[in-house]
Amino acid sequence: MSRAASSQPLSHPEEHEVAWAPDDAYQERSRLRRFMVRHGIASYGELLARANADPAWYWGAVADDLGLVWSRPYQQVLDLSRGEPWAEWFTGGGFNYVSNALDRYAEGPDADRLALIWEGDDVAVQRLTFRELHAETNRLANALRALGVERGDRVGVFMPMLPETAMAMLALGKLGAVFLPMFSGFGAEALASRLQDGEASFLITTDGALRRGKSIAMKRVADEAMAQAPTVRGCLVLRRTGEDVPMMPGRDVWWHEVVPRESPNFATVETDANEPYMIIYTSGTTGRPKGAVHVHAGFPIKAAHDLAACFDLQADDTLFWLTDLGWMMGPWLIAGGLIVGATVLLFEGTPDYPEPDRLWRLVEDHRVTILGVAPTAIRALMGKGEAWPRGRDRSSLRILGSTGETWNPEPWRWYFDEVGEGRCPIINYSGGTETSGGIVGSVTLRPIVPCGFNTPVPGMDADVTDSAGNPVRGEVGELVVRQPWVGMTRGFWHDPERYLETYWSRIPGVWVHGDWAEIDDDGQWFIRGRSDDTLKVAGKRVGPAEVESAATAHPAVQEAAAVGAPHEVKGECIVVFAVPRPGVAPTEALADEVRQTIAGQLGAALRPERLHWVGDLPKTRNAKIMRRVIRAAYLGLPPGDITALENPAAVEVVAACANEGSAEGNHRS
Repeated sequence: MSRAASSQPLSHPEEHEVAWAPDDAYQERSRLRRFMVRHGIASYGELLARANADPAWYWGAVADDLGLVWSRPYQQVLDLSRGEPWAEWFTGGGFNYVSNALDRYAEGPDADRLALIWEGDDVAVQRLTFRELHAETNRLANALRALGVERGDRVGVFMPMLPETAMAMLALGKLGAVFLPMFSGFGAEALASRLQDGEASFLITTDGALRRGKSIAMKRVADEAMAQAPTVRGCLVLRRTGEDVPMMPGRDVWWHEVVPRESPNFATVETDANEPYMIIYTSGTTGRPKGAVHVHAGFPIKAAHDLAACFDLQADDTLFWLTDLGWMMGPWLIAGGLIVGATVLLFEGTPDYPEPDRLWRLVEDHRVTILGVAPTAIRALMGKGEAWPRGRDRSSLRILGSTGETWNPEPWRWYFDEVGEGRCPIINYSGGTETSGGIVGSVTLRPIVPCGFNTPVPGMDADVTDSAGNPVRGEVGELVVRQPWVGMTRGFWHDPERYLETYWSRIPGVWVHGDWAEIDDDGQWFIRGRSDDTLKVAGKRVGPAEVESAATAHPAVQEAAAVGAPHEVKGECIVVFAVPRPGVAPTEALADEVRQTIAGQLGAALRPERLHWVGDLPKTRNAKIMRRVIRAAYLGLPPGDITALENPAAVEVVAACANEGSAEGNHRS
């Protein structure tokens, strides 16, 4: 059994030292504290207990606290008539999340408050008030309707983080269409597979994107993908870089030719609370990507709730999270931030271009109050030295956020001490695409220890259990949620059985998330890694099957297995073991070709760190590749039970690969 799955605690001594405790200013400002006072709740522990005992009360109270606008009153907060996996919230209600994120502010006294700040890779800056964002979003909604996009249509959004990206997401919500956010670094195969699965009828993209001062083709990738996705009949193209791109007559339309001439008025479509508004793709351990279905009164409310409850986001804040639209934190940032009424900062560029102080300069220039990054970014930036953050004014910061992967103490401390000046709490936050946000997090009402979480997110009846569902403390177990919550996915697109199998089949009536977790004696929570094979590279999740499919697309590869290995910067990197086709001479140069093939299909961010040629892969007698055994052998960990293996000698070959002097040589545990 691997160390992550061990019954022994994995806590480090420094994890038990309180790094931050709330002072009077944080207590007094706390939105969560005001919520407790309003409902006569004396302590935070009492709040969690009441929310777990009566989820319908809690989420109804949250809806009131957020001031949500309903076009038709809901009849019931929680409906479990179809069983817990198919729970519905706010049934009978009329609810369009864009009415709450945009319309209500643009049409009231907040119209001239700043809604959106954008900074490009080229340092261009744009600022939009709620009134201005509303008008431009309405123009786009009118243009999309004129191009044939209707309520219920699935529409892909394949764009970098631009003001127009937020407009696209919001305009589709206004129309009642279902948007499919795509990672802007996807290759054609990855983009096509999601357009195909979602049966998308339309795509919104750009001619290109700027990255480190260079133009990155996007329309050409989109063209290749649309050639494989015949349901896509229209494409709206935003001019970002000005590069020459092919435009197919009858399908492709330039944004600047159709959007500006439209009316700035558009009546938001009245949608049902449980009507889908987004299908966001996440990868599992096997098979094609999973399309998590989210509804208007689900993901956006959960995002706004978590920002308010955990990050204490309020209307006078400026929120910046380093993310892409294709990672759930992109839609989470835009929908959740705007529903709360805060100012949202979007950033097109990279954190160390043109200088390693780019993030800290963003904080200084735009007076960011809440900053969120993945640990990967901190690991990379801390290597540049303390002078870069110290050279910028970070006095506006009051909250630091993190999600995407587990921390280790040194970068956590650097983030806390150097970026937050030892005064800002790090709100650690972990959940997933299917959960619409956090299962565990931190709040500013409780002390914070390095690398940990000081609470389950309110409204999430979370626990750590053994395989039978019995609670465990002081040792590693499965992270579970015992009751439904607002924002829980409504299943996988066209694949309800896969949804039930993934989350509800292991412990009856309990959501099993797939993370190892631990609760220590002080009530601090820690995530200890994935309990499945999903790869998480720099915050981006991908299933090994996708990587393996991309590898075998190269004519030299007969079969392949992809596993994750620890990486000091990315948190985890991809390592591929490939069996060459008969007659193929395996070489390092050929390995690099295959790595490039994978990057071409899935995107450069998912390029494997290393590819090892092997004669065979460890398999069971029914030909199932044993990734768990491969990873353990490569990292020098106990392989566990290998009695079912057809070819035990293959394990020794994998173990020998770790000594080849590869880039992962220093990753062995």
